[in-house]
Amino acid sequence: MTNELIKQKITDLNVCVIIPTYNNQHTLKRVVEGVLELTNNILIVNDGSTDTTSTILKDYQQLEQIHFSENKGKGVALREGFKHAISLGYQFAITIDSDGQHFPNDIPNFINELEQNEDKNILIIGSRNMEQEGVPGKSSFGNKFSNFWFWAETGIKLKDTQSGFRLYPLDVIKNLKFYTTKFEFEIEVIVKTAWKDIEVKNMPIQVLYDESERVSHFRPFKDFTRISILNTWLVFLTLIYYLPRRIFRNIKKKGLKRFFVEDLLGSNDSPKKKALSIALGTFIGFSPLWGFHTILVLTLAVFLKLNKTIAFAFSNVSLPPFIPFIIFASLELGQWVLGEKISYSIEEMMANFEAFKHLKTYLVGSFALAIIGAIVFGFIGYIFFSFFNKKKMALKND
Repeated sequence: MTNELIKQKITDLNVCVIIPTYNNQHTLKRVVEGVLELTNNILIVNDGSTDTTSTILKDYQQLEQIHFSENKGKGVALREGFKHAISLGYQFAITIDSDGQHFPNDIPNFINELEQNEDKNILIIGSRNMEQEGVPGKSSFGNKFSNFWFWAETGIKLKDTQSGFRLYPLDVIKNLKFYTTKFEFEIEVIVKTAWKDIEVKNMPIQVLYDESERVSHFRPFKDFTRISILNTWLVFLTLIYYLPRRIFRNIKKKGLKRFFVEDLLGSNDSPKKKALSIALGTFIGFSPLWGFHTILVLTLAVFLKLNKTIAFAFSNVSLPPFIPFIIFASLELGQWVLGEKISYSIEEMMANFEAFKHLKTYLVGSFALAIIGAIVFGFIGYIFFSFFNKKKMALKND
């Protein structure tokens, strides 16, 4: 497809390209020139650069530019870029980083994906090959971490949720309310877009990590903390509203029986995998790691490649009504394991949380209970699912 044809499609679809930049003097010109080969609909946001960025941009005065007097963060740069693009009448914006890791010649692929989408309500994220040579280990780990939380918050599985090479539907973006200002904005925007029932999908892109010229402004501790805080809030909103809504919609769409088989039981998983998922959930649920059960069980289920729904469901053996019984069983089991005898009453335990007075006994008993519970529930689950699986296979053969 010729560049002239792509230029025309970009114009017809009312698309612009937003380039946020901060101290990327070595790669900025190359990125801008690459985009110019495909379109003049370019908006550059200079996020308070202190290098030669302003001098470089003087050569592109024909392009729309926004200059911040000080660095405000990528989130602010993108949000201001979106606002300006909307004011200019654009309906879609492709964002591309200025650090040289993205290839402007991938832009036609975004345009083709947009063209093929019937209602044009879509957000496309460029998916990098995180296994290729040269990709920093921290980037690969961070991407897996982000992918997991995006799935937890939306139910959508993506291969790459951190790439800044994206196509945004501006008619959707303008009606959303955002609060973040740094790198975490790119997570907030895709989660809130998905919550509006807009399709969010990946599309393969090329990527280049040239450490000799690439400048990354991601601050591992500060930005990872900000992202974690955001995800904690988004997960809270998911649990109290968006997850129940999603479950209700799936039940309404599939019917209760099909939902139970496909979504809850995970019909394509083996009995062994389901049983191990039950064991994991039960172990976490009985463990003394209060306040971290949900995060732990979902994280471990992802890394162990187990059934997340089953693991999460069984981790709820520690729901508030059962907590006194779990503490009591832990204390009793702890005494038996340690060969000691402690004195307490149920009334004292309920009123003063006596487990704290006998912390060692409680912790030992709690982990012992978790191990026993995991083995028992996992074994029963394996028997149940094996029987269920054989019955299903027999019905298929008939």
